Amino acid sequence: MASLPTPLANAMSAIRGFTLAQKTIAIIGIAVLALGTMALVTFMNQPKMTPLFSGVSATDASAIVEQLKSDSIPYELTGGGGTILVPEANVYDSRLKAAAAGLPGASTSGYSLLDDMGVTSSEFQQSVTYKRALEGELASTIQGMDGIVAASVKLAIPEDTVFVDSKTEPTASIFVETQPNVSLDPAQVKAIVHLTSAAVDGLSADNISVVDSTGKLLSAAGVGLNGGTDKQATDYETRVAGVVQSMLDRVVGPGNATVAVAADVGLESANRVEESFTNPDGNPVLTESSKEEEYEGSGAGAGAGVLGSNEEGADNAREGTFSSSDTNKTNAINKVTETREIPAGILNRQSVSVAIDQAAAGGLDIDEVTALVSAAAGIETTRNDTVNVSVVPFNTDAAAEAQAALTEANDAAAAARQADLMRNLMIAGVIALALILFTGYAVYARRHKQKRELVNLGELREMTPIEPVAAAPLMHSDTVALAQVPALAQSMPAVEQSRTAKREELSALAASEPAKMADYLRTVMDEKENA
Repeated sequence: MASLPTPLANAMSAIRGFTLAQKTIAIIGIAVLALGTMALVTFMNQPKMTPLFSGVSATDASAIVEQLKSDSIPYELTGGGGTILVPEANVYDSRLKAAAAGLPGASTSGYSLLDDMGVTSSEFQQSVTYKRALEGELASTIQGMDGIVAASVKLAIPEDTVFVDSKTEPTASIFVETQPNVSLDPAQVKAIVHLTSAAVDGLSADNISVVDSTGKLLSAAGVGLNGGTDKQATDYETRVAGVVQSMLDRVVGPGNATVAVAADVGLESANRVEESFTNPDGNPVLTESSKEEEYEGSGAGAGAGVLGSNEEGADNAREGTFSSSDTNKTNAINKVTETREIPAGILNRQSVSVAIDQAAAGGLDIDEVTALVSAAAGIETTRNDTVNVSVVPFNTDAAAEAQAALTEANDAAAAARQADLMRNLMIAGVIALALILFTGYAVYARRHKQKRELVNLGELREMTPIEPVAAAPLMHSDTVALAQVPALAQSMPAVEQSRTAKREELSALAASEPAKMADYLRTVMDEKENA
């Protein structure tokens, strides 16, 4: 200790003064600090992981992992095994080695297929390869969306023809595999459909079918994103029933009315062309032409040109005139030609039925309620829509049982929470009490711990008598030591007896008056230094 620096020596002295409990707590704290430091250093020394390949198939992922294992490169698999992560420093080397080995093999699609075509490829091979390349590029693009693990696109592109009547439109089928517990929302499906339709010339969004891995039809060809007529009818009924139910809940209270909507939706689609003609204001003339003829002169008699006797002196000449007129006018007219596509799902007729609880219908005007329901549901009499509002007593037994079960479940949950709270409070109280008792005991033991160290006072000599102090109760050990003084005095010389008595007196003073004992020792040391 003498060779150690003063701060270190003081620290070692303070550590030696710890109790067993304090030493245990200090050791535990040092161990926790060391483990935390090791964990932090390990975490900071971990390499930053970067995607090596994303969206690879299971076969390619297995081959790439085997290659990484052989090269002793750490890796991680995410995205259901379709994404491989490696340290950032090994990305490019691993990617080049995988490319040299032809991995990933499933990704050799898209426009890279066109690189392997030779000059001797036939027109059919070129057409098929281009279609495959386009399908691969679209699949790669769709596969890059969030939540999609794999995608496959199949295009049906008809050959160009000069016959307009026999020309058909291209169609597309898209298969998507999503991550576990992930479903595509309508916005994502719409994005996939429009992305595909924009990539293929002449492909309409209505001619694209999208199916997920569960077999669910997300978008049907010829129907679009709205689904079939059954789905359209169901969506319409749900929407109208929700609007009417929300209004009735505000009028008669929640649970006091029920709404049922039945919609008749057309299943056929049609193309309608309609022309209408009207006269414009002023009836203007576009074109006009007129023709007039007029003749004057004499003509032959009745016998002129007729074989027979020709009597002399007969006057066969006749006088006459001829006139005619012809006028043609083309007037302007207004012509409107309207072409409409009538899709499937047109609402032909609907009926709305409302039942109101008799207990909550007091003071209600049924006619006013019927008018409100008709306006909210969009009832049209020209379409033969019907509305029926009835006041009937509701059966509340099931609701009462459900409410009782719900109340019981809530009470049980509240009791369980209360029990958990009480148990936690008791545990916390016991821990707090133990900590308080331990702290109090440590403070008490530290304050009342006697530190006895041998002090070399040199040869004892007669000193100035110590002022008498008030009698203080002696400890049991001190009492036993004083009780043994007479026995020891018989076998000791006079000087030794005097020294023993002095030591006992000093021990009793240190036990009763530590401050005065310290002053006494300080005085002795000062006199010794001055001597």
